[in-house]
Amino acid sequence: MASPPAGDGPPSPREGGTPGRPRPRIETLADLIFGLSLAIDAIALLPTSATTPGDMDSRILVFSFAFLFLITAWLIYTTYTSVLPVDTLAVTFLNVALLLLVALIPYLLNSVELGDNAAIRDYSSSLFALDLSGILAILAILAHILGVEENRLVPPEAAKLFRNGRNRMIVLAILMAISIAPPFWEYTLLGVQARIYMWTVPLISYWVGRAVSPQSRTYKVS
Repeated sequence: MASPPAGDGPPSPREGGTPGRPRPRIETLADLIFGLSLAIDAIALLPTSATTPGDMDSRILVFSFAFLFLITAWLIYTTYTSVLPVDTLAVTFLNVALLLLVALIPYLLNSVELGDNAAIRDYSSSLFALDLSGILAILAILAHILGVEENRLVPPEAAKLFRNGRNRMIVLAILMAISIAPPFWEYTLLGVQARIYMWTVPLISYWVGRAVSPQSRTYKVS
């Protein structure tokens, strides 16, 4: 994802740092973990392991969701880390916590789909929702760090975009957390639990927002 700003305005976040600086190791590790999570999902949910056409469709949908969520989170994350001073203790801790939650996604999601009994599937589903909430909450904190103008990490115009992104992430994190409430397990639409629809809101928010107002998701200052 491109970093703000562009054109003839102030320098971009990457350009604002040391020219030609090497990528911090945490960024390289993050790319590896995001990719590994996708690979594990793909192997565990292989359609060839399905026993019925419905099972195959379900596995494909689950993997598609995991793929889109991880790619979306990675796009946002790499935008933030292109600007953040990743060598500080607080940012390093947040990075490690985020990557742990990302690494847990395949295990939790596979348990939701392939759990041996209903109790395990329901428990895994709750943990999965909290995992999504945690990822979004950490992204909100990273956006907050970038949005504080006193930190002077980005130009004021870009800082405002990051603050808007922070507020959006907070709302989405709360939405994911409340999706574990029993009513969202009981209510269904077209045979699908309401919580499943709630889990798609972050994806809709990002991709629709990027199509309608690109700068609000890419953090480019026009």
